[in-house]
Amino acid sequence: MADKTLRLIMGDQLNCNHSWFETTDHSITYVMMEIRTETDYATHHIQKTAGFFAAMRQFSNFLKSKKHQCIYIKINDKDNLQSLEANLSNIIEKDHYTKFEYQLPDEYRVDLILKNFTSKLGIASKVYDTQHFFSTRDELGKFFEGKKSFLMESFYRAMRKKHQVLMSGENPITGQWNYDEENRKKLPKNHKPAAPLVFNNNVSDIVDAILQTDINTMGVIDKTNFIWPINRDQSLELLSHFVTECLPLFGTYQDAMIPNEWSLYHSRLSFSLNTKMISPAEVIEAAIGAWQKQPEIIAYNQLEGFVRQIIGWREYMRGIYWLKMPEYATLNFFNHQEKLPQWFWTGKTKMNCLKDAITQSLTFAYAHHIQRLMITGNFALLAGTDPEEVDQWYLGIYIDALDWVEITNTRGMSQFADGGIVGTKPYVSSAAYIDKMSHYCGTCFYNKTKKTGDRSCPFNSLYWNFYDKHEAKLAHNPRIGMMYKVWHRMKPEDKTALLEQADYYLKHINEL
Repeated sequence: MADKTLRLIMGDQLNCNHSWFETTDHSITYVMMEIRTETDYATHHIQKTAGFFAAMRQFSNFLKSKKHQCIYIKINDKDNLQSLEANLSNIIEKDHYTKFEYQLPDEYRVDLILKNFTSKLGIASKVYDTQHFFSTRDELGKFFEGKKSFLMESFYRAMRKKHQVLMSGENPITGQWNYDEENRKKLPKNHKPAAPLVFNNNVSDIVDAILQTDINTMGVIDKTNFIWPINRDQSLELLSHFVTECLPLFGTYQDAMIPNEWSLYHSRLSFSLNTKMISPAEVIEAAIGAWQKQPEIIAYNQLEGFVRQIIGWREYMRGIYWLKMPEYATLNFFNHQEKLPQWFWTGKTKMNCLKDAITQSLTFAYAHHIQRLMITGNFALLAGTDPEEVDQWYLGIYIDALDWVEITNTRGMSQFADGGIVGTKPYVSSAAYIDKMSHYCGTCFYNKTKKTGDRSCPFNSLYWNFYDKHEAKLAHNPRIGMMYKVWHRMKPEDKTALLEQADYYLKHINEL
């Protein structure tokens, strides 16, 4: 019997430059599938589900155009058995395949499924690298072996050295590694940011199939004008737009927030990157190339801030994920147990910052990192929300959220549920920080300067309540000792008023 190989391509493995596709071989068939096990493990934004299906279908068309053999199973196909194992077993048996191959999954859950599946398979199997990341799964673990802390900056510098990115031998080309201090400015009042590049993809057939199949989703979609890139050409167009229109001010305003401006100077390339339609290497090369051509327009701090997100944070978070899973998904340092407020699913709250960040997320399946960390994440942490609740919300609502990148950012960076593996302190703030970085507070129902009493900003009392409640766990943290000095110097009656105000807000959280 002639050799026949079945190769699996998952929805986040749409890398047309993978060595698999260099030559066509008629003994090899590729299989892609839209399945309920992937749509149902969290309640996803409808744009996320539609975006993945659309990009997968485009990739399948690309393979066929290159004369590769490809089986594509749509979500509503009658013979779709709705799980990886069932569909694969059915195809292998029916068409008498002699070999099964797949690429390393990025998700621990899927990795287990495929390991288990191949261990029971009666034919030979082989696994390949995805040929996408700058680092291997276990590289971070080896780098920090024997160390007590996992400082991102150290790993970032190691990655820069290894791949010679913005380096002169062993040293950064400017003599300075990190320009983060220069990248924290509020948007000037009358400043109009670059208009976002959006696409008008028609995904009507996909949205109709999702609705007919009763898949549970959140958020909204314009099915005839889907705004996200769904193939490599559109992803490259978005990259080109970013380096031309946004990179010149990316760093300066990367932490800024303003109502009704959802994109600002951010690249919004994470969906394209996380599905592998484009690679981190080409994204960095494009940014560096733009800076080299126009250093008078793109200052170095703008470029370094972006490079750090790609070769630093992204690789670091993935390394932590593979080092610490599956235990990481259960960590709950503060033993928080509360449910998310109901308005996290509607955006209907009187707090301007949360209303804007959540409504934007429901509308575009997107929010930038400071909205995620210092608005929605900050509030969830101050409110004592169960990290599992927070994980599920972030994993579902954002188009770029895959387990490996979401859980380390949410449970680690945002909720400090890992007790400090990823972040050196909890990222919480009162209204002062939000007002410093945004234009939300001026027109808010609540008063940013009031700590207690009618219409006092909930962030103010919840902030001090958080520190009071967790003093035993946080008092020795050198990065927040100052806050406890301030707390201890307060008059007893002021402390009581703050804690009582926080208690009132927590009891009436769904009405805020």
